[in-house]
Amino acid sequence: MLYLLNRFVELIEKIGIHHMDKQSTTLENTNASSSTQKDVKLLIEYFYDWEEARANEVYLRQPKGDTWKEYTWGEVGNQVRRMASAIQAMNLPERSNIGIVSKNCAHWIMSDLAIIMSGHVSVPFYPTLQADQLNQVLTHSGCKVLFVGKLDDWPSMKDGIPSEVHCISYPESPSEAEGFTKWDDLIAKNEPLEGKPVADPDDLATIIYTSGTTGMPKGVMHSYRTAIAPMLGAAPVLKVGSTEDRYFSYLPLCHIAERAIVETASLYSGGTVSFVESLDTFAKNLQDVSPTHFLAVPRIWTKFQLGVLEKMPQSKMNLMLKIPILSSIVKKKIRTALGLNEAKLLLTGAAPMPPSLIEWYQKLGLNVREAYGMTENGGCCTVSPDKGNKLGTIGKPYNGCDMKIEEDTGEICMRAPWVMTGYYKEPEITAKVLKEGGWLHTGDQGEFDSDGFLKITGRVKDTFKSAKGEYIVPAPIEAKFAVNNNLEQVCILGRNLPQPVMLVVLSELGLQASKEEVKQSLQETLTEVNAELVNYERLNKLIVVKEPWTVENKMLTPTLKIKRNVLEQHYQDSLLEWYEIKEKVIWE
Repeated sequence: MLYLLNRFVELIEKIGIHHMDKQSTTLENTNASSSTQKDVKLLIEYFYDWEEARANEVYLRQPKGDTWKEYTWGEVGNQVRRMASAIQAMNLPERSNIGIVSKNCAHWIMSDLAIIMSGHVSVPFYPTLQADQLNQVLTHSGCKVLFVGKLDDWPSMKDGIPSEVHCISYPESPSEAEGFTKWDDLIAKNEPLEGKPVADPDDLATIIYTSGTTGMPKGVMHSYRTAIAPMLGAAPVLKVGSTEDRYFSYLPLCHIAERAIVETASLYSGGTVSFVESLDTFAKNLQDVSPTHFLAVPRIWTKFQLGVLEKMPQSKMNLMLKIPILSSIVKKKIRTALGLNEAKLLLTGAAPMPPSLIEWYQKLGLNVREAYGMTENGGCCTVSPDKGNKLGTIGKPYNGCDMKIEEDTGEICMRAPWVMTGYYKEPEITAKVLKEGGWLHTGDQGEFDSDGFLKITGRVKDTFKSAKGEYIVPAPIEAKFAVNNNLEQVCILGRNLPQPVMLVVLSELGLQASKEEVKQSLQETLTEVNAELVNYERLNKLIVVKEPWTVENKMLTPTLKIKRNVLEQHYQDSLLEWYEIKEKVIWE
């Protein structure tokens, strides 16, 4: 049933819990300094510990067909130390930037550790970048060395690598990537680096480029301190800390979410990381691993749901769940089929998840917790509590995280020991986002309720003015349409229109149903939603577009976030024409 996933993504963020002063819009934590001590233990030091203590225990698992290639902590340490020696032998300038472009695999984490151990800065890139996009971030970062790994479309990428960049290829690299220095050759030629080298906690550790929702990707700088700080307080909340933890890595490791909750969490806990081989093997790999920790974005959770409903219609499921003897059997069967029966942490992020979808999973015994964060704050702002969550919110702040809402704009601001040090080579942009007192301006709008739960209400930049002069906040309106399983993607547009309109992409269920069935369903949902809105927010109509929004057509970021400005530009010539049509649901 999971074959419906159409790509691997990023996005998720991370977490925490907090208490609220009900007399103030600012949430403050008196323990915020607990993770800012100079003697903070760095991630590489955790690795050294496991390398010794669990030398013969499996750390990384790489699937190939029906088998798994397993690397113990000792074997990983040996390869990492040899590659660190090879990097040092290149005689690069001190603390040089070294790039990684690859889908998730064992060598991704090994190369990241080798860069750290050799005293340089790791700079990961999305494996879905086109040549011009890769060239842009490679040039901006100044990387002179690049690790090249698993890639689906190497021909569309390779021309973006400047000739002066020294490329090192993983064993999983595309066969066309010839002429590069091979990982295995460097491993064979170099002796393991000795000792336990450690950098200053405040040294730059990594530059993580954003997915570029609104323009040029920005290089977010994190130090060794800010890389580990969130985990020190989040581990109990995330249920991280056992060597028995099993992580399933498929969201892009170059994204802060996967980097934090898979790589960082595994190094902190000593747990095992298993990778996905391909889209075709996703379901099988997930079932084989049965992870204890699993992250996904709302779109994937929706895909899972639709896959289940294809096999078992909702009416049949509802009936079976009412029968005590069958209920527990059905629930366990579905959880096992999804590969999530042994999960102790299920997270969703990147965008608000519809309460109805969370409730659907709860009925199956799966507690999906919403998390909120961004690259600039290590993915860590808020998380839904394990118990006592309020649907429609994204939980409470981390311990150690102060938050406030700007009165004039409704913008969410936060500060914590894990906030970025700034944007690489962009001091002016940094100053606009990271302001006096260490407050990071997120660009998101939100509000706290009386119990300290945060609700996202929109994006500052997404808010637009209609032709009537009224401001429209799309996100909360779009979220109301999640109840309709015929829809997969939605986007409200309407700048300079009297009333907004919504563009929609049909789901697999919607595509399989008749046009009349879909039309009636959408009309009913539109009527119900409009009844809940004030006059100026009400949607004039829904337009079913022909082309799905994808990363390839540049309408989605690599983490599957909609590029609203790109959609607006793409459809602007048709919007007024569609607006004048009388029908409430039309097809492009």
